[in-house]
Amino acid sequence: MEQVLNQDSFDSTKWTNLADARLGAKAIFVTDDWFADVNRMLQADEPVWKEGVFDDNGKWMDGWESRRKRFEGYDRAIIRLGVPGVIKGVDIDTRYFTGNFPPSASIEACYCASGDPIEATEWEEILPSIALQGDSHHLHAIQDSRPWTHIRFNIYPDGGVARLRVYGVPYRDWSLQSESESVDLVAAINGGRAIACSDEHFGRMGNILNPGRGVNMGDGWETARRRTPGNDWVIVALGHPGAIDKVVVDTLHFKGNYPDSCSIQGAYVKGGTDEQIETQSLFWKELLPSQKLEMHSEHAFESEVNEIGAITHVRINIFPDGGISRLRLFGVVDKTN
Repeated sequence: MEQVLNQDSFDSTKWTNLADARLGAKAIFVTDDWFADVNRMLQADEPVWKEGVFDDNGKWMDGWESRRKRFEGYDRAIIRLGVPGVIKGVDIDTRYFTGNFPPSASIEACYCASGDPIEATEWEEILPSIALQGDSHHLHAIQDSRPWTHIRFNIYPDGGVARLRVYGVPYRDWSLQSESESVDLVAAINGGRAIACSDEHFGRMGNILNPGRGVNMGDGWETARRRTPGNDWVIVALGHPGAIDKVVVDTLHFKGNYPDSCSIQGAYVKGGTDEQIETQSLFWKELLPSQKLEMHSEHAFESEVNEIGAITHVRINIFPDGGISRLRLFGVVDKTN
């Protein structure tokens, strides 16, 4: 049965998976992936078990799996993160690997200003060797404030891993950003992150910040049907403080379950905790007054957006419940604070 081990007080829901294939994460080197392609390990969807399915190399597995090693050494994969970032924690997921999981693993990282690592590249160990078990999540917090572009994932000596999640904060040198150029300040690739919500029964809140348009309903945020008074909401931290002048709310794929309407509040938050922000968000200024929504549509609002100055956080309210695919907040960065 699936377990969660070594959680280290790490809440993965508040951070972006930097190793998400949807962000462009890709394995650029692997010692061996005979049984299962290493890039399966970076897929956003949950791993699945296919009973009785085999290919030319053996049992089909949803993850990365190397051959049984018959000589000294170990297997490893070098992964280019989808976006450079500060790593807050990792989840080494061995679901469905029971008699074929690695006994242990470690992770190293490097920062390449351009291109990929070369032989002379220096790697830093960010996760020392840890013991693994089969069919389990292994969550470990990472105490390091440096940004990284690549990781080297080592498994000892061989075996299979269903998913590798590398949670953190995307890094961008905002000093290079023009103060007059509009940019999506909540995009995941720009450091935006969803930090709290009322409910995410059918889809994760962080999905609304992903690149591109949603591929299906599961690639958005959707709440359970509300049977009590009130409305659902998500609080999002911008990647950088800025003044918003355009809002895009996309209900792509949501047809019989889109919200009737939405509104957005915003504030410039200094200090405090995510939990405290949750309560205070009720009193934030109105950035976007209530707007009617339609099914399966991209809604762009400009003239409707109120000028409330630079902000760091927003709360999008949906009435009364339902699902949205993406949220975009375009504006100019604030460099005064």
